[in-house]
Amino acid sequence: PRVELAWAMKAHQHAQVYFNLISSVDPKFLSLTKVDDRIYEEFRKTFRDLKIDVLDPEELKSEPAK
Repeated sequence: PRVELAWAMKAHQHAQVYFNLISSVDPKFLSLTKVDDRIYEEFRKTFRDLKIDVLDPEELKSEPAK
């Protein structure tokens, strides 16, 4: 149990550091992987008209969205 607790505490610390890093950068300039542009292109092929600046849960649950 102590090892698991220590691991969880360390994982939480790392998550806080990474969250602070990605929160301090303008998302326009943030690149998490080498293939970010390709991932976005594929996403847009599937979800052409989805507004991603503000997501509305009700809009996502609508029949056209399904």
